[in-house]
Amino acid sequence: MALKLMMLASEPQLAKRAQEAGVDRVFFDLEYINKHERQRGLNTVKSNNDINDIPSVRDVLNKSELLVRTNPIYTGLSHEIDKVIDFGADMLMLPMATDRKDAELFVKYIGGRAKVNVMIESVQALARVDSILDVDGVDEFFIGLNDLHLGLGLNFMFEVLSGGLVEYIAEKCNKRKVKFGFGGIARIGDGILPAEYILGEHYRLGSNSVILSRTFKGNDNYDLELEVKKVRNREKEFTNWKESQYIENMGIVIEKVNLFLENIK
Repeated sequence: MALKLMMLASEPQLAKRAQEAGVDRVFFDLEYINKHERQRGLNTVKSNNDINDIPSVRDVLNKSELLVRTNPIYTGLSHEIDKVIDFGADMLMLPMATDRKDAELFVKYIGGRAKVNVMIESVQALARVDSILDVDGVDEFFIGLNDLHLGLGLNFMFEVLSGGLVEYIAEKCNKRKVKFGFGGIARIGDGILPAEYILGEHYRLGSNSVILSRTFKGNDNYDLELEVKKVRNREKEFTNWKESQYIENMGIVIEKVNLFLENIK
């Protein structure tokens, strides 16, 4: 089964290009509460998006799903969720859940009006992962490598993958037969940890979704469709791999992450 490819887009033009290129989910990000403080000084995506821009993105989508990441649990979240659903979101994503109650409250606020995705990206959620995964009404989970590696005091977000923590959560998801995804990838051949090795881990672990990074956006003349096809072509290769090839790929991931960590020291 092919991965659900997700791409951040808050402008109708980019959302339409993403859909035409074969992106499964256009990702509109509203999260801002505490994010600047958590990721201060890091070259990460920090949202300044306006909730009232969602309808213009919704209007250009007829094949791709519209996923909206809300803010974490706060006093105004119920109102925010109502507005996002009224604007036509297909799936809502909760960032920085800390416990079962956060996930249950999010499910309650949505009330069956849209699909539910809960992020496992806080150290509290990692410690309480079993109880969070058992919450009824959650359609998918997503492991956020950026905030999880920061919370753990690690130097590189892919240490969460190479160190076995993603596999730890993945095994629990697979045991419960719940869908999950994790992290992001750059274009094929790009990135400190090249995308193709990360994709191999998605297939080894049984992941359902991944975010396409900013490298896929390019400019107006950029061939986004070609880059998405490159990802799909690599996916086809993985479906025919033997277990030994997945294990070899995992070893390369660990080796490359360790090499990066040695270099930054």
